Amino acid sequence: GSVLAVRGGLPSPTGEDSSGLPLTFETIDAPGSEAGEITVPQEGTPTFIDLFATWCAPCKEQMNVLSTVHEEYGDRVAFVSITNERLGGTLTERDVRAWWRRHHGAWTVGVDPDSDLMAALGAGGIPYHAVADASGTIRWQKAGLTLADTIRTELDRVLEEP
Repeated sequence: GSVLAVRGGLPSPTGEDSSGLPLTFETIDAPGSEAGEITVPQEGTPTFIDLFATWCAPCKEQMNVLSTVHEEYGDRVAFVSITNERLGGTLTERDVRAWWRRHHGAWTVGVDPDSDLMAALGAGGIPYHAVADASGTIRWQKAGLTLADTIRTELDRVLEEP
């Protein structure tokens, strides 16, 4: 809920990011992803950030778009999908891995059980997407389903910057 939206700081209009990024998350062994840690956004390369959950129906739909765009941009842009679901109990790492495989994930997937990334981005819900430039500044963010052309436009914008 609304508590997350209130907690999250948005980047100031000057492009300075006061939101507490970058953050580091545990990653899952899944297609395109290795167990370990990842810093979001990645330093030195543009980063596409996807916030999702396995129970989220629009997130499943979004994966087709992300898979297509990743095939086109994956060599120039770091793709990271992060779920704020807690692993253990009813949802295991194996469940997330199976969901990831089923929906053609082929890039880094991580977990954020405390919703730190949602708070940092000011995301009120999922799916939620953001693009960071190579310096780690969030240049674009959007709640809800995002079309492939929109993602391409935003990625091209940060890739074209000097």
